[in-house]
Amino acid sequence: MKKELFIGFFVALIATSFGCFIFIEFFSKYDFYKSIELIKEGGLIGKVLVLGAIANFFVFFVFLKKKQIYRARGVMIETFLIALIVLFLTLFSK
Repeated sequence: MKKELFIGFFVALIATSFGCFIFIEFFSKYDFYKSIELIKEGGLIGKVLVLGAIANFFVFFVFLKKKQIYRARGVMIETFLIALIVLFLTLFSK
């Protein structure tokens, strides 16, 4: 059970990272590293994380479709963790 939760968490972490990368690559007119610098300077890290976490919904529903409930729970745990990180970034960045 713990192994399945960890697999779901890890897959969701990769999906979030990949979602952030895709968002930055396709919607920024600058190169990747310059975009990261501008995101940090503008305090937009939380917003990019939220957009990247959208990929978790696809992973979550794939796990549910395959009846891998514990992996889907791992995805949800990672998604809630991202939400808490964004909340703290929003609260303490001002």
